[in-house]
Amino acid sequence: MHSPRGSFTSRFGATVAVGGSVVGLGNIWRFPYVAGENGGAAFIVVYILMSFLVAVPIMLSELSIGREARRSLHGAMARLSPGRPWKFTGTLGVVTALVIVSFYCVVAGWALNFLGRSVVDDFAGRSIGEITGGLRAFIDSGWKPVLWMSVFLGLTAGIVWFGVEKGIERFNKILMPLLVLMLVGLGVNSLFMEGFREGMAFVLKPDFSKIDGAVVFQALGQAFFSLSIGMGAMTVYGSYVKRDESLPRIAGTVAISDVCIAILSGIAIFPAVFTFDINPTSGPELVFMTLPGIFQQMPGGYWVSIAFFSILFMAAITSSVSLMEAIVAWLMEEFRMSRRRALAMATGTVFALGTLCAVSQVEGSRLRVLGMDIFDLFDKTSSTVLMPLGALLIVVFAGWVMDGAMLRGQLTSMGHSSKRLNS
Repeated sequence: MHSPRGSFTSRFGATVAVGGSVVGLGNIWRFPYVAGENGGAAFIVVYILMSFLVAVPIMLSELSIGREARRSLHGAMARLSPGRPWKFTGTLGVVTALVIVSFYCVVAGWALNFLGRSVVDDFAGRSIGEITGGLRAFIDSGWKPVLWMSVFLGLTAGIVWFGVEKGIERFNKILMPLLVLMLVGLGVNSLFMEGFREGMAFVLKPDFSKIDGAVVFQALGQAFFSLSIGMGAMTVYGSYVKRDESLPRIAGTVAISDVCIAILSGIAIFPAVFTFDINPTSGPELVFMTLPGIFQQMPGGYWVSIAFFSILFMAAITSSVSLMEAIVAWLMEEFRMSRRRALAMATGTVFALGTLCAVSQVEGSRLRVLGMDIFDLFDKTSSTVLMPLGALLIVVFAGWVMDGAMLRGQLTSMGHSSKRLNS
């Protein structure tokens, strides 16, 4: 049975739902260490430019295609360009979303595990070396990451099961403001650290001599990953936006919020890094291997640790919901499934692939392809091949295949918003 299509009930609901999709581990976990590895403030300047000059137009293309056709990316391209192979861009988007959410849930499981350990004060008295060894032992156990990934995946599926209005929109209306408030609280806490001035200089004082081709490429990749473009998630959410809502306003608000939250996460993290003499180029372990030890040395560190990993968990689940919804929407449209059946199939597939990702990280595992474990293979392939290719095809479709009047109509909300694009 083909389920009727839902829609967001308000502009705020649409904005926080799309914002929930783009604000995720890319902002709270990935952004600080990528910025640390690529020159700090200089990287941030390029990242902001890439977000607004490149990523936002792609997001607008996806939102416009989705709202015009009221379908996922696959169904939208089939409807707007019947009889032509463009619909397979949608299939590519589903594959991309499936690949990303599979390893994403593994990392989110780590965050959920660290949140639980923070609550029971398991990090108290442990050195950074002990915490690092504990994470390695956790990963090498094999079954523990799968267990926590399963808990996270179950929570994600529960939200998607309730649909657009009762699940995705209602959840994000509560969670997104709470996430911002908690992150602001961590930023305020940074004001009282000895390394505040040095941390702020690292985040806000650019050295433009550090900008080269590699930095620009990393900034572009971060913008793509952070804004969830090139995989059809924005097309699905665009199909839920009402006709009279302004897509440029939604895209602009979301992009500004995304950039601000990423920078705010840097403000919350780097003063602590410099206070306790941690190398800002530490990479992914900056969050999972370093910060728990730092939190224990702070006044009120127990509560700060809980707040931080709560933020990391909330950021992860808002994004995983959008990825799962893209897969579920495709199954519902293309195979006429009910939401429940489509969700069951999507969840089972993600669980199987996520398990492969987690088990492949066990030391000595033979689950390797092209010299990489499955986790790294999925991560690198999605960010360097699948997302850029999907984004390119979407822009080409919007600019050269989709009817120009349709595109202008969506960008101006059929005259409800600014009419300057009609000229």
